[in-house]
This record gives sequence, C-alpha cells and structure tokens, in this order.
Amino acid sequence: MTEAPPLPWPPAPIRTARLLLREPLPGDRPAIVELFTSPEVGTHIGGARPREEFERTLPDVPRGRPGLLVVDLDGAMIGLVTLDPRDRERPGHLRPEGGERELGYLFLPHAWGRGYATEAATAALDWLATALPGEPVVLSTRTANTPSLRVARRLGFTEVERFHEYGAEQWFGVRHPH
Repeated sequence: MTEAPPLPWPPAPIRTARLLLREPLPGDRPAIVELFTSPEVGTHIGGARPREEFERTLPDVPRGRPGLLVVDLDGAMIGLVTLDPRDRERPGHLRPEGGERELGYLFLPHAWGRGYATEAATAALDWLATALPGEPVVLSTRTANTPSLRVARRLGFTEVERFHEYGAEQWFGVRHPH
C-alpha cells in the first residue's frame, strides 16, 4: 500500500512578501476559535462549529501538528493552511488506497479577497515540493465556493472529478509536480 510519505516537520517559518507561515502559538487560540465558529467560514465547510463546544475541546495552548501552518499577518493569525494526508474514507483519490497529500486553506472573513490564500498556499506548496519532491497534491472545495475555486485554479490545480459530500457538490482537483 502506497501512501503519502511523512512530512519533515516542523518546517522553519516560511516568509512571503506579506505573510509568515508558522506553527501555532498560544496567542492564536482566540483566532482559531473565531475561524472554526464563524458562520461565514462555516458556509464553506459544512457549517460552523458551536462556539462553547469548540472552546471546550480546543486545548488552552493550541499545539502544532504535522501539516498545519498558521498564516500570520503582522503578528496576528488570519488563517490556516493544511497539508494533510487525505482520509481514505472520503471520496476523491488519485490512488485506490488514498492517503494523498491534500492542501486546505481557511481564512477569517476580514482577510478574504486580498490574495492571502493564494500567497500562503503558494508558499506552502513550494515548501512541500522541496520537502517531498515529485508528490502530487490534491484539493477539494465546494463547487459553490467560487473564490476558493479561483484560488485552486490560480495555484495550478485541475479538476479530476466532482462528488457529493457534506451536503453539497464538491470539486476535487490535483496539482502535479513541476
């Protein structure tokens, strides 16, 4: 069985023209809570999490995990970029056994429409291409999330298939190594 190789983690902080991609810090907790409980963000991820429940389950000090990068703008968290293995139980795979590396991005609504997702995801993908050369990367987003689809296409993802998941049609794409 072939699966995505493990990531060499954590990477050194990744700097872009405007952003810093780094591991979570204790001060990121309020922004993480806001991100996952925001009704605007929840529209695109199958619903916002209930605030009290999410605060209760989130550790006081958010811990880093392989594949999770905080997107920091001027010392404040504005979003997350993830590079996780795609769950084998979910639809959408390049290999029958699954486990492909999957790019995800979530940003607080005040950061939408400013190019931060493209900038952060490009930096994360560039780092991944060096860390795991030759690995294709997959991405899934709701077809109704037009801004996310634009980001995916800007990043070089091409459609593989569409399927129904989380109560909505999903777009599944791949980005092959250069």
